[in-house]
Amino acid sequence: MASRAKATILDIAREAGVSKSTVSLVLQGSGLIRPETALKVRKAIEDVGYVYNRGAANLRKAHSNVIGMVINDLTNPFFAELAVGMERVFQSAGIVPFIANTAENPVRQEEVLKSLMEQGVAGLVVSPARGTTPGAFHRLETAGVPVVFVMRRLPESRIPVITPDNHRGAYLATAHLIGKGHRRLAFFGGSSDLVVYHERLGGFREACEALGIEPADRLVFEGETSRKGGIACLETALAMAAPPTAALCFNDAVAFGVLLALRKRGLEPGADFAVVGFDDVAEAEHYMPALTSVAVNTAGLGERAAHVVLKMIQSRTTRAEDHIGAVNLVVRESCGPDRKEHGCAGMGDAA
Repeated sequence: MASRAKATILDIAREAGVSKSTVSLVLQGSGLIRPETALKVRKAIEDVGYVYNRGAANLRKAHSNVIGMVINDLTNPFFAELAVGMERVFQSAGIVPFIANTAENPVRQEEVLKSLMEQGVAGLVVSPARGTTPGAFHRLETAGVPVVFVMRRLPESRIPVITPDNHRGAYLATAHLIGKGHRRLAFFGGSSDLVVYHERLGGFREACEALGIEPADRLVFEGETSRKGGIACLETALAMAAPPTAALCFNDAVAFGVLLALRKRGLEPGADFAVVGFDDVAEAEHYMPALTSVAVNTAGLGERAAHVVLKMIQSRTTRAEDHIGAVNLVVRESCGPDRKEHGCAGMGDAA
């Protein structure tokens, strides 16, 4: 066993019938080697019992094969699905990514970025935490580390971003609610320090404007982007003398909170109050009632972000084009019947 532990790259090259440089490229996860050759080399590695010392290898080259996935909230199923999409691409490229949850804390995010810089990270995909300043990534940009933002952009930042068409998604969802006969609408959740909030709120307001909803009947309730935030928004809205009859929620997590709060009050989501989410996480279609939501192809966005950062690393650049992903509205039961046919009587009393 001792001799097997000391197997060298030369032993692998002899076993596989290839050059030492080919073996080195396979060990580094290079995409320059033909798949069948890489397979032969990996089999030889196993046969000779070679153990790759990645730490030592990192000392011999400019950067590591570490790619960071820095996510703002992994407790939100949307971001978990996004991370899975990214990880799938990295895995197929022979890379095991480092994933960190910053829990919407910019201080924690700064610590994670500093640690990854010290590890000689090759590239990063980041969904920035709330309160992140544009200067937070200056050190990484100066060092020439490829960074891709996913879902969230920072004002005045030149870092490429992969995001869905937030404005259009919100417009489609709001138009659907108005088309069902709602004339007093709310936007629930999110906060004004997020660019994505302004994009989605902008789509909501534009649809209201275009489809004849009076400014006084376009209600906006900021709140946490979670179930807890959805519950709080609904409680505040229903306490009004003239409450809204429908809401577009900042995301599905907020919408789930709204559905829970309605049931707690003895109100039926859809029939008594229409709810639309944003993201269309896997849970949305299995909820009771199933949630109408703006689908953004979550895994596809994650895959796109991973491909972009890999291409940037390969091209040794920190520049790439932004990508705005297509969206569509998936209509389910949470909006209920048309209001013009089935009035939502009793909302004022229920409040």
